[in-house]
Amino acid sequence: MATKVYIVYYSMYGHVEKLAEEIKKGADSVEGVEATLWQVPETLPEDVLIKMNTPPKSEVPIIEPGQLADADALILGFPTRYGMMAAQFKAFLDATGGLWRTQQLAGKPAGIFYSTGSQGGGQETTALTAITQLVHHGLIYVPIGYTFGPGMFEMEQVKGGSPYGAGTFAGDGTRQPSKLELDQAFHQGKYISGIAKKLKGSA
Repeated sequence: MATKVYIVYYSMYGHVEKLAEEIKKGADSVEGVEATLWQVPETLPEDVLIKMNTPPKSEVPIIEPGQLADADALILGFPTRYGMMAAQFKAFLDATGGLWRTQQLAGKPAGIFYSTGSQGGGQETTALTAITQLVHHGLIYVPIGYTFGPGMFEMEQVKGGSPYGAGTFAGDGTRQPSKLELDQAFHQGKYISGIAKKLKGSA
């Protein structure tokens, strides 16, 4: 039976979505893994999104909180707001009370990826503050550590991400994830999926 990896994200301007797509490619590269992309619901009204010049949402399906229980592993992605996850993703997690009461997510591996506006905008604090959500659900947090190798020590170019997970810098919105950032996202998808497969195989 395939190991189901759900890549669940919120993306306002597309930066997190690009990372999510690459993470899926990494997950799909692991034999026996079935990776699926999901978006969380938007909470802002359409007229507000238009004023914010946000692009149309992609065709990636919207996930319901209860569907998280169907996954063997979760990789969660979101942009930062003042060093923490965006409210849209927090609202989605706030709706998982039923899963929390029954601890249906306990024991499942989970990773985190993110986008910030600047180098001091929360590349580490966004992940750190998100870990509390995993803890209450009994999820097993899987950081990538320094398994990405030399790319973790790149100093000649601006690079998002950290041992906590893949990341990118959006800047004023025009900057897109670099090749190195996308490579790290691919690695994260492959790395966590491999761990999820081992855990499921030993169950």
